[in-house]
Amino acid sequence: MHVLLEWADRWIRDMCSLRALCSGLPLRPLPENRGRCAGVPHAPVRTPGLSPTEEQLALRNALRYFPPDVQEQLAPEFAQELRLYGHIYMYRFCPNLEMKAYPVEQYPCRTKAAAAIMHMIMNNLDPAVAQFPQELVTYGGNGQVFSNWAQFWLTMSYLSQMTEEQTLVMYSGHPLGLFPSSPGAPRLVITNGMVIPNYSSRIEYEKLFAMGVTMYGQMTAGSYCYIGPQGIVHGTVLTVLNAGRRYLGVEDLAGKVFVTSGLGGMSGAQAKAAVIVGCIGVIAEVDGAALRKRYQQGWLMEVTNSLDHCIERLREARKRKEALSLGYHGNVVDLWERLVHELDTTGELLVDLGSDQTSCHNPFNGGYYPVQLGFAEAQSLMASDPAAFKGLVQESLRRHVSAINRLAQGNFFFWDYGNAFLLEAHRAGADVGKPGASKMEFRYPSYVQHIMGDIFSQGFGPFRWVCTSGDPQDLAVTDHLATSVLEEAISGGVNPAVKLQYMDNIRWIREAAKHQLAPVVLSRDHHDVSGTDSPFRETSNIHDGSAFCADMAVQNFVGDAFRGATWVALHNGGGVGWGEVINGGFGLVLDGTEEAEQKARMMLSWDVSNGVARRCWSGNRKAYEIICQTMQENSGLVVTLPHEDLRCDAWKHSNPTVTMWTMVA
Repeated sequence: MHVLLEWADRWIRDMCSLRALCSGLPLRPLPENRGRCAGVPHAPVRTPGLSPTEEQLALRNALRYFPPDVQEQLAPEFAQELRLYGHIYMYRFCPNLEMKAYPVEQYPCRTKAAAAIMHMIMNNLDPAVAQFPQELVTYGGNGQVFSNWAQFWLTMSYLSQMTEEQTLVMYSGHPLGLFPSSPGAPRLVITNGMVIPNYSSRIEYEKLFAMGVTMYGQMTAGSYCYIGPQGIVHGTVLTVLNAGRRYLGVEDLAGKVFVTSGLGGMSGAQAKAAVIVGCIGVIAEVDGAALRKRYQQGWLMEVTNSLDHCIERLREARKRKEALSLGYHGNVVDLWERLVHELDTTGELLVDLGSDQTSCHNPFNGGYYPVQLGFAEAQSLMASDPAAFKGLVQESLRRHVSAINRLAQGNFFFWDYGNAFLLEAHRAGADVGKPGASKMEFRYPSYVQHIMGDIFSQGFGPFRWVCTSGDPQDLAVTDHLATSVLEEAISGGVNPAVKLQYMDNIRWIREAAKHQLAPVVLSRDHHDVSGTDSPFRETSNIHDGSAFCADMAVQNFVGDAFRGATWVALHNGGGVGWGEVINGGFGLVLDGTEEAEQKARMMLSWDVSNGVARRCWSGNRKAYEIICQTMQENSGLVVTLPHEDLRCDAWKHSNPTVTMWTMVA
């Protein structure tokens, strides 16, 4: 009885807190200004280089969320935030409640869709999930959910009021308002970073963000689809498995060593993925807070700050062929150079596979830390002398690549993980060139070019689902349903290449359960078949010259919107960085109704076939045969196909054909 009363008391407190959160900006009285919380990771200081006039504009833009009678009190502290941190986050309005994804029925809303969206927003800002929660950064160093806390309060208030005949419109974190629409329309439409192309530079971005008029939403931060590193473990598992098949010719990765860097919001997935596939993962991380977070969450099995111990433990694990995730607290360049030293002095190559998941899309603002400086020293220089910091970063990138090049002379294979590592290394003057290559190609391939590209062409991509009840039992039920559908498809007879992907996905579901990945609406990482035009990642295997065109992502966003998506998002940037990519995403609430099923069938079919048809037209043979097969099965699908003579040259980039495709929704 005591436990039941305790639970009821907690439930009532949560409900009261959520009602207060949905009542609009707290103004009378103003909440206490508690400033930045100690003991919580914070975003690096930004250096936007605003002129005095632009600083005044940034301040006016922030104050316009508030009535005149409180502006006088808020203006000095907002101006101070801008001076100290390079942005006005409005720390005073950071909610004083436990920020987490509450069970969906607890949200005071008029629609299920709104409650689900609120659930996802609060998950993105959960300190156990978010990289810099007080700065509203979910992952990637600068992937914002909102630009400031006033936007959060207003958005939650609008969602609590919204009906089935309204749509909330978001402009780069700013809730423009609720507008009349229809029940079949999206309840939420998001755009982030839609800057006129000629002004979509990093320098302009820093100024526009500081002025509060645009925002970098990464892929799933500003679209409210992030679910922590577990959201990318799926894709990372598939990448490492297929890297072993392609580069090492093995199915069993026991005793094989995978070296990489990054234990942040996305990169943290590498540690868990290494254990799931059975290899030895050694992951370097300069930020002690990020490393400790992954260790405490059980994503890292062991940690060390000693290179000697790191090498010793690596050798031991190789010999025993044990699955291991080892976090090295230090700079990955030191780790790569030590591996070179071991090779040169002992003749022993201790690494088989390698990559990098630093936030290299944002290399000069905390995404990549130079080997020459410690973490705190680097943060200080970044704020005080950005030009000197940039020079050290580029020197570090050259050393980074030099060590990898030496190891690659042996039986070691490296790939770019779509984080702009090779792109930024190239810009820094590192030796990553490839003779006769296009501007999208470097000495080492991207993981899309060599590993995931053909998987995308078959219609497979990293979708995810969220149990908004927060009940692990619901997750177990959905896992069972997904597994049974895949097993049924295999028993019906499929092409071996497709069967392999089904088996990998079944393995993922089962292993995810074993590794206690927490339950968190159907969505995806935008990083998939149709959602993203990114010439150095998702579309790096498009060879007809259209890799720098963004029609596919925009059409994906628009097409999902009128085929049943609950919410849609279109972003500039994501993964590879601002100005380098356009991506579209969605959220789809499934509530068991026939209407929801119809929406899912219609929208998911488009969400996949859009990208397969584009890859078909660009000359991918697998995509061509899949689209032909699908047109035979669906009379409503008619796709323009390339003629044989136009396809011949492009096909040399593809692997042998796949003759059947089955999409599981």
